Amino acid sequence: MQLISFKEEIQIPSGITVSIEGKTVKVKGKKGEISRDFSFANFLNITQEDGKIVLEASFLGRREKAVVYSVMKHIKNMFTGVQKGYRYYLKIIFTHFPITVKVVGDEVQITNLIGEKNVRKARIMPGVKVTVKGEDILVEGIDLEKVSQTAANIELASKIRGFDRRIFSDGIYIYKNEVIE
Repeated sequence: MQLISFKEEIQIPSGITVSIEGKTVKVKGKKGEISRDFSFANFLNITQEDGKIVLEASFLGRREKAVVYSVMKHIKNMFTGVQKGYRYYLKIIFTHFPITVKVVGDEVQITNLIGEKNVRKARIMPGVKVTVKGEDILVEGIDLEKVSQTAANIELASKIRGFDRRIFSDGIYIYKNEVIE
């Protein structure tokens, strides 16, 4: 069943400025600025009226309606990011060989994973801050997608292949994520 007309509104919180140019939405707050392009949703009209972002579309099927709600959630995540920010926690786990993790430029270098001599590298996305504190790694930023992608890059770089994961549990794992208060 198709919806003939569809309209959703998102209230813009105080302290945030939004500018919309075509399908690109720019959100600016006290922590910074995020820009996102929604041109993949070519059936969707994004406008700004009276302190609200209005999403309008016509003749939506189930998939198109799901895309509209995804765009809404992305915009709300942008609001949360520029107001508060996001943080991911990762834990360094090793049994015999101590793993060394350090941040060098725009990458995280992991050495001595199960005694390996080579250096494993994980890319840090732009606008994301990574700090290593003992056996914890903190990944912080205002863009949820970049923060979560950086955390996933670190976790994936430390993945061990060719060993039984139940016995060789060495690696770096995401164990918590939160909105910074």
